[in-house]
Amino acid sequence: MKTELIRIGNSRGVRIPKPLIEQSGLRKRVQLQVDNDCIIISPERGPREGWETAFRAVGPTERDERLLDSAGPSGFDRTEWKW
Repeated sequence: MKTELIRIGNSRGVRIPKPLIEQSGLRKRVQLQVDNDCIIISPERGPREGWETAFRAVGPTERDERLLDSAGPSGFDRTEWKW
C-alpha cells in the first residue's frame, strides 16, 4: 500500500487505515524504531510483557529448583559468611 506523508506542524505523519490498525493490534500508544531504512510501528509493550507466557512455554521448573539445591556452598559461604 502506498500513501503520502501529510504535514502536521513541523513534522510529517501517515494516515493508517483502520483495518491495518486492527490487524496489527495498535492501540493509543505505539513504539517506533528504525531498522536499516524502514520505520517500524508496533504496539507499545510494558516492561516484561509476555515473559510469563514465555516462562510457562518452557515447562515445569521442578528441574531448575533441584539444580539450585545441588549447587552447595561456595568458597565465600565457607570462609567469609558469618551466621
